[in-house]
Amino acid sequence: MIAARLNLMKSCLSASISLTILLSACTTAPRTDPKAQSNIFSEPAASMILDQHAGEGPAWHPFHGLFFSGGGDITRLDLAGKVSLYRKDAGSNGLLFDHQKRLLVCDNVRRQITRTDLDGSISVLANQYGGKRFNQPNDITIDSKGRIYFSDPKYGNREGMEIQDASGKLIEGVYRIDPNESVALVIGNEVDRPNGVMVSANDKYLFVADNNNNSVGGARKLWRFDLMPSGSVDFTSQKLLFDWGRSRGPDGMAQDRLGRLYVAGGRNTPVPQFETAEPFKGGIYVFEADGTQLDFVPIPRDEVTNCSFGGPDLRTLYITAGGTLWSIRTKTPGWLPWLER
Repeated sequence: MIAARLNLMKSCLSASISLTILLSACTTAPRTDPKAQSNIFSEPAASMILDQHAGEGPAWHPFHGLFFSGGGDITRLDLAGKVSLYRKDAGSNGLLFDHQKRLLVCDNVRRQITRTDLDGSISVLANQYGGKRFNQPNDITIDSKGRIYFSDPKYGNREGMEIQDASGKLIEGVYRIDPNESVALVIGNEVDRPNGVMVSANDKYLFVADNNNNSVGGARKLWRFDLMPSGSVDFTSQKLLFDWGRSRGPDGMAQDRLGRLYVAGGRNTPVPQFETAEPFKGGIYVFEADGTQLDFVPIPRDEVTNCSFGGPDLRTLYITAGGTLWSIRTKTPGWLPWLER
């Protein structure tokens, strides 16, 4: 555990950046069958609302709006629709507001997990396991007890990986940070390359998006594990919910108040050798907790990376894709950790 604390410069909160907000009618992506009645979405298409800087990690704050990662920075879209730079050179990927509405950040550049407290100070919660540095903290979730879970894959260059299992095999794992800031390995080589992670609202399941998208034959699967009261998982419960085959696999995900999953995945333009565009196009795939697919909304920008519920009624699903930001209205509100408080 590291107790390093830094002061967050107030200028980050107000620095404006020049971005173009697009009218929702400008660019839309109709559902596969726009005439079909959806039980999930209340609009026939997703709309692009921002054309840059929205690469990953959307997270909604009820008073401050939507935060997202892109271009190495964290950007904010406030409740009035104004876009501003929140934190420059954040090095971030996944973002999440915890039960106290503090910002948790997967800093994959500095290989650490940080928390921005309500006074604006930044704490490094973890940057190593067993004395070895993490790979690239990617996505983050939290349970009702305040225990933080995050994925730690390694995309691109494989150099610099330090954490190994007992046999010497390198680990791309899922870790847990307990309230006392101790760190535990929850999932090691039971999955290939964990990306998106989500604890169900009732703490019953841990969902893991297993997305090894730059290796031939790599996993592109959505897994479900039973989450035990201890914060560990029952490996005998590991259940495959969906397999994207040779298409681009699952990335970030969100859940609504009925426990349904909204998963970013698929691809529109193939990457020869590694990823196909058929049969799973890029967009948001909606599943029941048992893996039954309920719906799909296409997003015509690669790569579709993540999503989060937001808006005053939490019935707007925000989607990051290829540096752009999209939204679509849903019939059921989303679930976010701070709703419990």
